[in-house]
Amino acid sequence: MKYSLSSSLVQNWKVTLSYDGTEFHGWQVQPEHATVQGTLAEAIQHVTGERVLPQGSGRTDAGVHALGQVASFALAAPIPAANLMRALNRSLPPSVRVLAAHKAAPEFHARHDARAKTYEYRIYRGEICPPWLARYVYALNWPLDFDAMQQAAQAVCGEHDFSSFAASDPDLKTRGEGEPVCHVRTIFQSSWSREGDLLVYRVRGSGFLHHMVRNLAGTFLDVGRGHIAAEALPQVMAARSRSAAGPTAPARGLFLASVEYDQEGQP
Repeated sequence: MKYSLSSSLVQNWKVTLSYDGTEFHGWQVQPEHATVQGTLAEAIQHVTGERVLPQGSGRTDAGVHALGQVASFALAAPIPAANLMRALNRSLPPSVRVLAAHKAAPEFHARHDARAKTYEYRIYRGEICPPWLARYVYALNWPLDFDAMQQAAQAVCGEHDFSSFAASDPDLKTRGEGEPVCHVRTIFQSSWSREGDLLVYRVRGSGFLHHMVRNLAGTFLDVGRGHIAAEALPQVMAARSRSAAGPTAPARGLFLASVEYDQEGQP
C-alpha cells in the first residue's frame, strides 16, 4: 500500500540495515548495476511513491556485507515507523533487511554525524570451508602466528596517517588549491580473536579509508605468515605508501558491524 503525499511535513528517517553484499556492486548507486543504495531507494519509492536517495553511513564495496549499516532520508508520507519497516522488508529482496526504523532529528545525516564505526573481518581456518559459509569468510588454513598478528593489530591503535593502507579512490578530489585529501584516522580498538574455526579481526575507528580494513587484514595475515615482522608496523605506517603494506584481503570476509552516533539521531 502506498501512502498519500498530502502531508506538508517532511520527516527525516534513520534506518539500520543488514545485507549480504555478494550480489551487489557495493552500496553506492551505479548505472546498470545492482547496489544496496539503489535497491533501498526502489523499495522506498514502491512503499511511499517518493523518489529519494538514502544516504549511508559509508560506502561498502562490492561483495562486502553489513550487520548494521545506517541510512538516512526524508519522506513526506505520514507513515508510522513500524509500518515503514514492515513495508520495506516486504519490498526488499531477502538479501537486504531493515532491522530498525526511527524518526530522526531534521539535521541528522547518517554519514556526516557518524562518530565511530566497527568492522569485522572473518577468516575460516578449517580444512574444508562449509558451502553455507563460503560467501562470508576468507577460507585460509595456512599456518599463522596468532600472537604476531595480535601484536601487529594493536600497533595501529591511535591517530595515524593510514596512507599505506588506503587504495586509490577516484571519487575523492583534492581540497582547495591542491591540498591533498587527509588520510589521518583514529583507531580506538584493533584486535584478533579466535571463535571456533574462525579468526575474527575487529577494528573500531573514527572513520576508514577506501579498502583500509581489507588492507589492514591482508597486512596482518602477511605478519602471521612471517612475511612482515610485527615490529615493522610503525615503519609500514610511516612509509605512507601502499606498496609498503600487505595485500588486500578478499571482500567476502568483511562486515560493517555497527555505526555509532552521539545522540543516535533521535528528534
